[in-house]
Amino acid sequence: MVVRENFQHQLDELKDSIVKLGKMAEQALMESVIALKDQNLEKALEIIENDQRINVLEDEINDAAILLIAKQAPVATDLRRIIAAIKISSDVERMADFAVNIAKSTIRIGSTPLIKPLEEIPKMAGIAIEMLTKSIQAYVEEDVVLAKELADIDDQVDELYGKIIQELLGMMSQNPDYLAQITQLSFVCRYIERTADHATNIAESIIFLVKGKRYGLNE
Repeated sequence: MVVRENFQHQLDELKDSIVKLGKMAEQALMESVIALKDQNLEKALEIIENDQRINVLEDEINDAAILLIAKQAPVATDLRRIIAAIKISSDVERMADFAVNIAKSTIRIGSTPLIKPLEEIPKMAGIAIEMLTKSIQAYVEEDVVLAKELADIDDQVDELYGKIIQELLGMMSQNPDYLAQITQLSFVCRYIERTADHATNIAESIIFLVKGKRYGLNE
C-alpha cells in the first residue's frame, strides 16, 4: 500500500509539473503577441531568454517519467498516464517555441510602422491560447468531452488563418516596400495555427490516456 501511495504521489507531481509548464507556455504566447502588437523589442528579447526555463522543465518532466517507468514497471492506465505526460510536455514545449518564433519575427519587423493595426492575428492567438488552457484542464481532469471540443475550436483557428493569409497575400503586390514585414506576419500566423494543432495533439493524448485507443481529431 505504501509503495502504491508513493507511486501515486510521483504521478501527481508529474501532473503538477505539466500544469506549471502549460502556464509558462501560455504566458510566453500571450506576451509574444502583445510584444508583436506593441512592437516591444525588449519584451520580445525577454521571451527568447526565458525559453530556457521552459526547456529545462520539459527535460525534468521527461527524466521523471522515464525514471517512473524504469523503477515502477507500470502497466495499463498508469503506463498510459506516463506516456501521455511525455507526449503532452513535448507538445507544450513546442508551443513555447512558437512564442519564441513570434518574438523573433517581432524583432525582425523592428520599429517599422505596421502595415495595418493588428486585430485578427491577436484574435486568432487568443483562441489558440484558450485551446492550450482547455487542453491542460482536460488533462488534469481526464475529461474526454472537453478534449474532443478542442477539435471544433481548432476549426475556428484554421478559418481565421486562411482569412488572414489571403489578406496578407493581397497586400504583397500593393505594398512591395512592406514585403519583409508581410512575410514575417505570415510566419506569425503559421506559428499560431501550429500552436492550435499542438493543443489538439494534447487532446488526442488525453483520449488515449482515458480510453486506451488512438483518436485522430485533426482527420
